[in-house]
Amino acid sequence: MGTEYSLQLQKKKDYVQSLFDHPAEDVIGMENPYHYRHKVYAAFGKNRKGKVIAGMYEEGSHHLIKVPDCLIQNECANRIVSSMVKAANDMRIEPYNEDRRTGILRHAYIRVSHKDNSVLLTVVIAGRQLPGAKKFLQRIRKENPEIKSIVINENSAKTSMVLGKKESVVYGSGTITDTILGTSFRISSKSFYQVNPVQTELLYAKALELAQLDGHTTVLDVCCGIGTISLIAAKQAASVIGVEINPSSIHDAIHNAKTNNIRNARFYCADASKFIDELEEIPDVVFLDPPRSGMGEHFMTCLNTLRPNRIVYISCNPVTQAEDIAHLSGYSVKKIVPVDMFPFSRHVETVCLLSNRFSNADTFVDLSLDMKDYYRIKDEQNKNRSAVDNPGESESADVL
Repeated sequence: MGTEYSLQLQKKKDYVQSLFDHPAEDVIGMENPYHYRHKVYAAFGKNRKGKVIAGMYEEGSHHLIKVPDCLIQNECANRIVSSMVKAANDMRIEPYNEDRRTGILRHAYIRVSHKDNSVLLTVVIAGRQLPGAKKFLQRIRKENPEIKSIVINENSAKTSMVLGKKESVVYGSGTITDTILGTSFRISSKSFYQVNPVQTELLYAKALELAQLDGHTTVLDVCCGIGTISLIAAKQAASVIGVEINPSSIHDAIHNAKTNNIRNARFYCADASKFIDELEEIPDVVFLDPPRSGMGEHFMTCLNTLRPNRIVYISCNPVTQAEDIAHLSGYSVKKIVPVDMFPFSRHVETVCLLSNRFSNADTFVDLSLDMKDYYRIKDEQNKNRSAVDNPGESESADVL
């Protein structure tokens, strides 16, 4: 935390530049780089005095570090974790001990809507039942009225994974809603959603700008999650196909399409490599937004065969992004734009535009906006987008 923020941005640009031959643009930073994380995990344990504490595991270890007020986490989420710690101590609820495999209270997983500050709280327990759950959760809700839904997730496995497979909604709908670039999204406990909503708008606006969509463009969104990029792009494109392997995310994507009255987007639950290998239509633009591990050589080889005009690759790990791009032949890197989604960490998000050298779409028209003007014109853009016709009939996902 001692490094000046402007220097952090420069170091991140230098890091991205070291991985690519093409010059990287300046990093798009935050005006206020604090309390940006709207997705928060906290693990529970005990200190030497036997008191319940909550915090994060030290990197590469199982040593729990108490974090009472994390400066990069949403302030409301910090308060909820503190409330849970106090209630657990008062009610003598035992935290889970990973070595002895004793105790019950394992993790808190908190998602906060940037739109209205509503909270989805997932309580992860190492068993089938949380003793005194009703009284415990009523107290947490009373102290934190922002909580609109609570989910109990069961995870008894000896694993570093936070969430288990089985869960139940005990309060509310099991979801919250957020808005990005004028499009609303339902978020459930297991669906992917960016942790930094302020920078997410800038990231997706930049990705859409690079994609150069119009009313004739066909789009494929790989690793589409709950449909964030797909549905925003659908307001500018002719048609969009989203593919994602997580069934929970696909169900949310279908719901989000209906909620936003978007009819030109289809969603499929499938393995991405198999899906594009069997895809009959060739999209003009492909969006990639994979996990940190990247897409891998097999997928990139399949994508190379598909030959879309443009690929917009969003990545939270420039190393695997560069490795994936190396597997593409016949494509030129046109732009690399780093976005600081994770201030005060070594991580940086990058959006990269690649153009097919053998298509007529190789010419990239630079439509860059001064980011200072972004917020001034965002409302106007949203109004214009809502007026765009959305051809095509409503289609539900094929769950494969």
